[in-house]
Amino acid sequence: MENHNSSVVLITGANRGIGLALCKVYKSRRAQVIGVCRQTSEALNQLDIEIIDSVDVTQKHGIDHLKNTLNDRPIDILINNAGILRSQSLNSLDFDEMMEQFQVNTIGPMRVVDGLRESLSAGAKIAMITSRMGSIEDNTSGGQYGYRMSKCALNAASKSLALDLKEKGIAVAILHPGYVQTEMVNFGGDISSDLSAERLAARVDELDLDNTGSFWHSNGELLPW
Repeated sequence: MENHNSSVVLITGANRGIGLALCKVYKSRRAQVIGVCRQTSEALNQLDIEIIDSVDVTQKHGIDHLKNTLNDRPIDILINNAGILRSQSLNSLDFDEMMEQFQVNTIGPMRVVDGLRESLSAGAKIAMITSRMGSIEDNTSGGQYGYRMSKCALNAASKSLALDLKEKGIAVAILHPGYVQTEMVNFGGDISSDLSAERLAARVDELDLDNTGSFWHSNGELLPW
């Protein structure tokens, strides 16, 4: 476990689930944690960390609000965790829901990175919380069109980011959290948010310029594209 005593860690989607659990992990490591969300929660408020709410990652004004509040503070670890899932089969395609998932899951993280790029410190790390459902090779069950497409696109964007930011010493991890017991999946997962967050933090610890742009399961397994 790395010492994050003076590290500034910014986490989106921090009000519940994996984002909340990540806030707990990094607070326990004595990092300076900034929890970012659209609307805070009682659980997040109880953590006694810095909270920036009213941030909708799909909107320019949300990113502007985030930038203005941060006021050029350097960020050491940026974790793009905010995401949504709208369940869809071939017989229940909803194109508005598809677009919504792209806006939150794909464009949103890119808006955050673009808005905060100048605040990323030398040697900073970016973690994109994606899903193995964005893997084309791993898709053996079909369905979930909007979610799969949005996460696949996020993976592609994250790989480009890893290449483009490498010369600045910034590494990018593309991370599947596992099948986690969160509200997103009606708590039907097989691991807890806390365990997932511990594993994700361990992957961020291991992230460097040699493995930047890799697609990992939180348990350390390298995933296929």
